[in-house]
Amino acid sequence: MPTRRKLLATVATAGLASISGCTTAYGRMSPSCSQATADAGPTTTPRPVADDVTMFRRGLRRWGYYPEATVPSDVQVDWSVPVNGIGHTAAKSTPRPMPDGETILVASDTGEIHAVTPEGENRWTLETGAGVGPGSLGFHGTPAVVGDTAYVGGYDGALYAVDVEAGELTWRTGAREFGGSIAIGSSPAYIDGALYILAEYSNPASGALWEIDARTGRPTWSDDDIWGMPHPSPAIDCDAGRLVTGSNDGVVYCWEFPSLERAWTFQAGGEDGPDGEEMADGAFTLGAEIKGTTPVYDGAAFVGSWDGRFYRLDLEDGREEWSFDTGRVIMSNPALDPEGGVVYVGSDDNHVYALDTDTGEQLWSANVGGTVIGSLTATAETILVGSYDTHLYALDRETGERRWRVENRGHVTGGAIPRDGRIYYSERGVFSNYWDDDEETVLEERGHAYCLVADD
Repeated sequence: MPTRRKLLATVATAGLASISGCTTAYGRMSPSCSQATADAGPTTTPRPVADDVTMFRRGLRRWGYYPEATVPSDVQVDWSVPVNGIGHTAAKSTPRPMPDGETILVASDTGEIHAVTPEGENRWTLETGAGVGPGSLGFHGTPAVVGDTAYVGGYDGALYAVDVEAGELTWRTGAREFGGSIAIGSSPAYIDGALYILAEYSNPASGALWEIDARTGRPTWSDDDIWGMPHPSPAIDCDAGRLVTGSNDGVVYCWEFPSLERAWTFQAGGEDGPDGEEMADGAFTLGAEIKGTTPVYDGAAFVGSWDGRFYRLDLEDGREEWSFDTGRVIMSNPALDPEGGVVYVGSDDNHVYALDTDTGEQLWSANVGGTVIGSLTATAETILVGSYDTHLYALDRETGERRWRVENRGHVTGGAIPRDGRIYYSERGVFSNYWDDDEETVLEERGHAYCLVADD
């Protein structure tokens, strides 16, 4: 059976040399963690890499935590713009405010990137080509922003750098340069001039972690020894010296950081793997897929699996410290409140759970009327979560009681971002006959990006 290493060895990527599943190029220089750890304040605050950097789940640790944000007691829709039009059920891109808050970036599943003011005025729309061709799925990852440049991977297997001021493409690293990748669904992590993304491959179903020079788009390192097609975004804990992600094989992969030597792996669903369909000629079995991004906190990684369980894993050696069973698929991106020691996760059982990070004890649960496959957001008093029932919910952070909900058009699968008294999020398009194999699927209405404000 071919391995990812053998497949990449056949690709003419100049200057690459394969070593035990990893490739290095152009005299790789290990990034420094000093910027992410120095002068960052107490460990309970989100760690920005720098003032001009922002990324998915707010930072390298992927907490989705906004302790300074206050969610209004009642809200109304200030504006919405149509963005999404593809039926793919994966979570949609989360709107990403620029560090100065003056521009909101929305990457759509049609391959467009929209720049919108906080008042809803369109600054520009960039057609990238990521949505061109039959079966194209555009963007599902969220841009990482460094200064005036936004970085986002597409379902065409390419990575894009965009000049936000000009609304123009700076560079594009194509699928061929990533060893023939078919998709990049993960959102980039950025540190010290380097980007980290997961790329997906077919025949066999597999993946690779890539390091890219953010200035040039040139790949500088990769580890292709990953099975399944990995969707999560890599999380980096500079204090623990670890980079963590999961994949569709139900495995959590961990590397030492910044050396990128493999540290450990953890198989969800039991030692022999979950029951289900064998993939890649038996290299792995479906049933415990890990789709959600893994926040890292307190020397641990927190990960949900399609085996129905939510795990706390020791970052040092991958040992399971506890698990919580929801009985249904977990594919959402959890939010983590480090001050309270609570992690919030959504499940396909239509519930959001608040769990004690130390023990895994359930503190509360709340029914949100539909499955949760997108990102949860924790604020000072509120948990924001989108549901398949077409609503965005605001739940009390202490009790889980509903504060309000807003009805939308399609399934709400993009994360909600609070910024300067506004809340931004996106939804999937509205389709008919989507699950009917005998009828043509029809897009009834584009999915929108929304801005909510206080209803005075």
